[in-house]
Amino acid sequence: MKSAVITFPGSNCDRDMAVAIEKISGHAPARVWHGDTSLSENYDLIAVPGGFSYGDYLRSGAMAARSPIMQSVVKAAENGTAILGVCNGFQILTEALLLPGALMRNSGIDFVCREVPLIVENDNSQFTSAYEKGEEIIIPVAHHDGNYFASESELDQLEGEGRVAFRYVENVNGSARNIAGILSAKGNVLGMMPHPERHVEELQGGTDGARLFESLIKTLLETAG
Repeated sequence: MKSAVITFPGSNCDRDMAVAIEKISGHAPARVWHGDTSLSENYDLIAVPGGFSYGDYLRSGAMAARSPIMQSVVKAAENGTAILGVCNGFQILTEALLLPGALMRNSGIDFVCREVPLIVENDNSQFTSAYEKGEEIIIPVAHHDGNYFASESELDQLEGEGRVAFRYVENVNGSARNIAGILSAKGNVLGMMPHPERHVEELQGGTDGARLFESLIKTLLETAG
């Protein structure tokens, strides 16, 4: 399995993401710089990590979405490559129009950094098949702009198509309908504010995030094989 992690100026979870992918898959992902104009290989998975790309100037993720490498990421997504965006990565994916809606300033105006319970809403995607629908899991969050917003029609469409992947048990940031993560229409793009890469081994305080990577890697290997 070939994977890549994109790094932008201000990324601070790119190494965490790379370590998590390598731990679960056994293969170290390529590290791709935002200024590269193309992807060197056809990757099975591209991860867009958390952090504060470009210092969150203008809007969180807005500048990163226009980095040279993102044209290739968008094209890869359109061709069916699995794309995982976490925290700032979720913000970047909405700004790149790979996912609907936007991430706004937390309703409480505070930076939220703690473990939070989530409900698994979709267990039928390549990212979530190792979970059970309705299961409660614990994943850390760390964000200031995680308040998910979309129009009512967009929200209804996400709900109707089963594209809400995760929902907060308690609303920690003001997100519409407690949404913590969503899938693209084709199901190959997942954006989520909580950090699954921070809960892949017991030393981190929990392993609920590991199953997201296990789901994805199992699906990708089965597809390739």
